[in-house]
Amino acid sequence: MIVLGSYRSRLDIIADILSVVKGNGSAKKTQIMYGANLSYAVLTRYLTEILNACLLKFDSDKRHYVLTEKGKKFLQHYREYSRRNEHLTRQLETVNAKRKILEELCSV
Repeated sequence: MIVLGSYRSRLDIIADILSVVKGNGSAKKTQIMYGANLSYAVLTRYLTEILNACLLKFDSDKRHYVLTEKGKKFLQHYREYSRRNEHLTRQLETVNAKRKILEELCSV
């Protein structure tokens, strides 16, 4: 899911964080930071938002973050969104290529 060298939207970053936690069963802040390829400051900002949205919960005994049911639901919807978004992006690229051909055919 993580693509280096490209722009990640807010939703992409949230999904990356949740995926790291899901993949490990639970995760500490450092594991999430490296797994999601985020700086400490950026991760801290997103974790605040994610915890407030109840997508993750913090287990203070184990000092780990754990995915909630709401977080699991987010990931399910995100995967469908991402799949459809990629499909639409490919379609748009095809349409733009056709438009470019038409523009070239119209030029002198």
